[in-house]
Amino acid sequence: MTYPYSKHVASNKSVLNPEQRSEDISELKSQEFDLLIIGGGVVGSGIALDAAARGLKVALVESDDFAAGTSSRSSKLIHGGLRYLEQFDFKLVREALHEREMMITDQAPHLVKPLSFVYPLHKKYLDRIYVGAGLMLYDLLRGKLRAVPWHRYITFGEMRNEVRSLNPELVTGGLVYFDAQVDDARHTVTVARTAKDHGAYIVTGATVRQITRTPEGITGAVVEVDGENINVKSKVVIAAAGIWNEELYEQFGIKPGYKIKMSKGVHIILPKDAIDAKTGIIIKTSLSVLFIIPWGNEWLLGTTDTNYTGDREYPVAESSDVDYIINEANKVLLPKIRREQILSIYAGLRPLVSPAKDSSTTKISREHTVDHPLKGFVSIAGGKYTTYRVMAADAVDAAIKDIKRSVPKSSTKSIPLLGAAGYRNLVKQIPGLAQSYSVSTACVERMLNRYGSLISDIFQMIAKDADLANEIVPGAGYIKAEVLYAVTHEGARSLVDVMARRLRIAMEHSSHGLGVSREIAEMIAPILGWSATDIHREVLGYEGFIATEMAAMR
Repeated sequence: MTYPYSKHVASNKSVLNPEQRSEDISELKSQEFDLLIIGGGVVGSGIALDAAARGLKVALVESDDFAAGTSSRSSKLIHGGLRYLEQFDFKLVREALHEREMMITDQAPHLVKPLSFVYPLHKKYLDRIYVGAGLMLYDLLRGKLRAVPWHRYITFGEMRNEVRSLNPELVTGGLVYFDAQVDDARHTVTVARTAKDHGAYIVTGATVRQITRTPEGITGAVVEVDGENINVKSKVVIAAAGIWNEELYEQFGIKPGYKIKMSKGVHIILPKDAIDAKTGIIIKTSLSVLFIIPWGNEWLLGTTDTNYTGDREYPVAESSDVDYIINEANKVLLPKIRREQILSIYAGLRPLVSPAKDSSTTKISREHTVDHPLKGFVSIAGGKYTTYRVMAADAVDAAIKDIKRSVPKSSTKSIPLLGAAGYRNLVKQIPGLAQSYSVSTACVERMLNRYGSLISDIFQMIAKDADLANEIVPGAGYIKAEVLYAVTHEGARSLVDVMARRLRIAMEHSSHGLGVSREIAEMIAPILGWSATDIHREVLGYEGFIATEMAAMR
């Protein structure tokens, strides 16, 4: 099928779009794969990249969209997990810090950025010794790479200059340390595109209904795509569906080697003027820690960490979750933040590997578990977003035991994600690029930090149609070309995909883009083959999505 508006559709092998999806569905029907991966979150996408880079024939199926679940609802941090030091989980912290350093330096410098935090000190000497020792260990555990500066002490006066919103009656100084920040949804789709570039076959909107087996083991799965059941043949099936893994075990009639305990994490977004600070802030709470994180022109505050037993598909923040975040932040902030300042809210579920049903979610380790209960079936659960690459390598290592041929070791340590190559040179050319394509330098800088060297695709679109350089929501920063790019290159198939995960208008703008939702739907309709009825359905679906996200404000 040829899709309208083809002048914006690229043909290179990394694109994810309607034509690519149709082609890959055909491959699902005709090919036998080495690995069939269930789940398009960061771990599933990472497994696809790891396996494809080893030369394996790989298919990935995702029932919804890339990062539709947990992988788009994190704290947007690439970090070692400072609080895990208190749990003596040094292995996890060291592993995560090594990954952080590699992402910043080589793998994804366009997407993963160093970010400073201040840890306020309340007892001048005791806190400085105790917290300082922890931060010293944190710095040492990262190994030889030095992508971010060492932690440092700041005086009360320096603290007042860096973070004016901290109550001066409660703090005596602070310690500044560094971690890193990422747009998790954008990072995940970039991992998926990099996997596609290495030869993986990828189909979203594809639901696994059942596995197929012989007495010897698993032989593939029945996958429903667009109302059709496809018998996909594969030597190994890997479940990387996070919180859905236990449901897959039950559906397949396989006994799991672990239990998953769901932990709900809620975040709120505030406007920049709500907090006067030049850096992020980390606050110790009675339960965990609270991050106050710079996020473009906003602040991101979170997270909660509470046991969850509700609907996996639609985790919703409750009013008590919002109250907890506000109350903990207001213990140290002046002026105090208010509910009416909240721009948006989101809730996500962490899939924690639980050793017992009554375990406290805040005490469960974030280390991952690989289960290989029978030939041809592997699952992976737990872990942290930061360690997705290690998790992916471990899952593939387990899977290749059932593939009767020599398979190379993981090579993803040395594989940069798409957009990384040439990124730093383009940063030096921002003024010239802005002038050439009639956009602001701020716009070019922002897009470089979203697409890296793939920004050339955006510029090619603008060169063909100058109107695409105009903002879609005045003041929000996103331009029309990015809307089209989401469906021509990044696999977006719905209005929610575009607004909530490819662009982030849903969480960053006070109106959530509701006023332009129909315009955006009409822009992408020709590419996705939508009728007027489809457009109306998508707009209503997006309005319902926002209403659910913001339910805690009612």
